[in-house]
Amino acid sequence: MSENGQPQQDPTEKHPQPDLPQQSQEHPGTTEAMDPRPDHGEDSYRGSGLLKDRRAVVTGGDSGIGRAVALAYAREGADVLFTHLASEEEEARETVRLVEDAGRRAVPVQCDIRDEKQCRALVERAVAEFGRIDVLVNNAAYQMSQPDGIAAISTEQFDRVVRTNLYGMFWLCKMALPHIPAGGSIINTTSVQAYKPSPHLLDYAMTKGAIATFTQGLAQMLAEDGIRVNAVAPGPVWTPLIPATMPDTSEFGKQSPLGRPAQPAEMAPAYVFLASEQASYITAEIMNATGGTPLP
Repeated sequence: MSENGQPQQDPTEKHPQPDLPQQSQEHPGTTEAMDPRPDHGEDSYRGSGLLKDRRAVVTGGDSGIGRAVALAYAREGADVLFTHLASEEEEARETVRLVEDAGRRAVPVQCDIRDEKQCRALVERAVAEFGRIDVLVNNAAYQMSQPDGIAAISTEQFDRVVRTNLYGMFWLCKMALPHIPAGGSIINTTSVQAYKPSPHLLDYAMTKGAIATFTQGLAQMLAEDGIRVNAVAPGPVWTPLIPATMPDTSEFGKQSPLGRPAQPAEMAPAYVFLASEQASYITAEIMNATGGTPLP
């Protein structure tokens, strides 16, 4: 039985999607246009005070995993500042609503983390709003499938992938650290791609491997300061990034042992746990949430 007295649900049937319809969107994609719409935990996530009065910064919090994390953090008692791109204003308003409906502060910040000055301004805004940063979640990412191989990856695309996925994370960690107290934590989003790269996502997979290495190295560096650094490695997750960057959505996620993609709501508990006191002895860890794909 589950905590609320209801029967436990078979994970292969929890979010049945036997035949995702083929669909595509212009990057960065929108939640509203997706079929089916992703589940961020709007009707299911129940908080229990695990992050009471924490101050969190979440990049890419307008949709997908970032929105699910912002919602869960708020329902666990945290105030949330999150980033979004200029084209994601409408998506950001929905995240604000979800956080505020949970009774917590929501601070949306338009920020392109490829730009060092914008990263610095983001940290300054977080400190001005909250006074400190208890949890930094580096979640924003960019990918673009190139089934024609490495020759099809332009320098422009490569630069965007690396600057979004690596430079932004590096700068934000470096700039936020003076404002993260002992007991605080950094949580990065790596991927199953870090260990089992898909050829059509070569540049993206490369950056996700680097994030895993960075996480474990930084964790050792900051252990004596009482700051924990961990990462979550999702498998296939149904977010706007998929119809905006993948040529075939109809088969998405079927390769996982559970036979389906995850919903963003299924990723959020990992980020909650790693930010909470329950994980006080866990650092340099990569938490795999792949639907059964074995990873190191």
